[in-house]
Amino acid sequence: MLSVRPKVAELSFHVFSRSLHPELYNVHRTRRIERSAYQAQISITNCGHVITWNRCGDGPVTICEVATGAHQPLPTKRRVISQPLKGSRTEKVSCQSGVSYRTHFQLEPVSPDLFFMVGQQLSKQPVEGLMHTFDSSGRMSFGALSYINVECRQRSMLVQAVHTFPDDYAIVKVESLFSLPE
Repeated sequence: MLSVRPKVAELSFHVFSRSLHPELYNVHRTRRIERSAYQAQISITNCGHVITWNRCGDGPVTICEVATGAHQPLPTKRRVISQPLKGSRTEKVSCQSGVSYRTHFQLEPVSPDLFFMVGQQLSKQPVEGLMHTFDSSGRMSFGALSYINVECRQRSMLVQAVHTFPDDYAIVKVESLFSLPE
C-alpha cells in the first residue's frame, strides 16, 4: 500500500465492473450515498479517490472508478478502462440494462501562483463536499488537497473531484456521471 502521493507522472485512472477490496487503499475520508435506485461509496485516498456505485434491484450493476498511482496493485479482472492520467480524456461505458457511465479527466500543470490560488479556493469550499488536506511533503509549506463534490438525482449521480499535487504544481480534475435509464 502506498503511503504518500505519487508523482503526477505516475498517476493512472481505472474503471472496473466490480467492487474492489477496501484494503487496497489508504482511505482518508468516505461518504456513503443511498437512493432508492442506487447506492455509492466515495472515498478520498492517499493517491486520489475510489468511487463504487451500485444499482439496486433489477439485476445489480457495479461501477468502480479509481484515480491512483500507476504502481498501486490493482486486479485486472473485469477492468474496463485503464489509462495513464495524462492530458485530457473522455471515456464512456454502457453497462447492462441501460446503465451508463461517462467520465472526463485531466491533469493540468499550472504556475505556482495559480496553484496557490486554487488551493486557497478549495480550502474555502462548503462543508457539504468531501475534503481532505494532506500534510506537507517537506518541499512546500502546505500539503496537497483533495475535494470531491457529489450531486445526487433520483436516476443519476454526478461526481466532481479535484486533487492537488504541490510538488509538481499540478491539478487533477475528474468529472463522472453514473446514470440509470429513464
